[in-house]
Amino acid sequence: MTAPTIISRADHPISRSNIDPEALFVLRQLRKRNHTAYLVGGGVRDLLLGRKPKDFDIGTSAHPNEVKRIFRRCWIIGRRFRLAHVMFGTKTIEVATFRRQVPDHEVDADSGAVTAEEPKPERRSIKRDNTFGTPEEDAFRRDFTINALFYDISTFAVIDYVGGMKDLRHKLIRCIGDPNERFIEDPVRMIRAVAFAARLGFRLDPPVRATIREHAAEILEAAPARLMEEVYKLLRSGAATKTFRLLSQTGLLKQIAPELQRLHSKTPLWQSLDRLDAYRNRHDSAPETLTNAVLLGSLVTPVMRIDLTPPARDDRTVRVTLGDLTVPRRDAEYLRRLLVILPRLAGPEPLPGAIRSILGQPSFPEALTWLEIHGQDPKALERWQDQLEQGPPPRERRRRRPRRRRRPASVADE
Repeated sequence: MTAPTIISRADHPISRSNIDPEALFVLRQLRKRNHTAYLVGGGVRDLLLGRKPKDFDIGTSAHPNEVKRIFRRCWIIGRRFRLAHVMFGTKTIEVATFRRQVPDHEVDADSGAVTAEEPKPERRSIKRDNTFGTPEEDAFRRDFTINALFYDISTFAVIDYVGGMKDLRHKLIRCIGDPNERFIEDPVRMIRAVAFAARLGFRLDPPVRATIREHAAEILEAAPARLMEEVYKLLRSGAATKTFRLLSQTGLLKQIAPELQRLHSKTPLWQSLDRLDAYRNRHDSAPETLTNAVLLGSLVTPVMRIDLTPPARDDRTVRVTLGDLTVPRRDAEYLRRLLVILPRLAGPEPLPGAIRSILGQPSFPEALTWLEIHGQDPKALERWQDQLEQGPPPRERRRRRPRRRRRPASVADE
């Protein structure tokens, strides 16, 4: 058993005042019932770096059903590995039971682990780590050392089994275990390594960088829809330019989207991503206005032409392709509608009827966000923002012409 390094309160900057109060409540309730419970993962990393965490996740010795019995508004999700979501209004605190990696020879039918009797797949399956374990085992099954730190609210100490504190100080992205094995288990970890390095301003550990270069083609083993979702996360991160440049340098961009790799030296692409990052970083967290259509357009319009003609009846959506990535048709169609409406926003002020029509378009909010990110006409942006706040102009009431009374028929007429 590995003895962890314990970093006392005096030697780290984490304060409970910076931790979400609902996360603290969950931690205290679990400990009150004699369960081990720590703040884990990216939340601890970001607090140590002085950043505002996006999520506050909790690791515990309590099993999901035990968590559910403690919290009234709690739902169990997941099929391979169950997680507890504790709800506070619209906020979710994710609670996961400590996990461990299972050797191939072990048998655990309930967990879905690979058994000795079952035929082994050609590539390692990440489902082998979906069994319950100890905090130490949970730390060693995580991907990178900086994501495997635990914070204990009972002692105010940081618990480090894997050297994550040292790597934080040295600004290093280092795998837990052999990078070859970890990246073959889950190729998306290569994208995550690049994303962390770009967003945090860290460097890739030389073995990590070398392994990514060697196994870059493995990224295509991941499901295309999952890869597309990762691309959206990168674009929404506030460090899209740095991330896509590093993806290009490591050979991953060539595999994910050859079209972008061929044109990666083109200035318009980086200008577009720079403007996207500037907009994102004006907000504490990713705003709802950064829809998939806006993100997709920011990436592809500098390097390819989007067909703006209305789709035929038998094919209601336009297609956008990026290598083997599955671009959702819905996102592509919303992008087309967004681009169609843009000239009407940038032109001279339209008549009241046209204003009502534009404000009523479903794509108007996205088009307004696009104008704010990529538009070169601040006056047009201000005009439409004011118009949105005021609402559509009232319809003019048309004066009804008096009805002519019909002359009654006379006897002579009959």
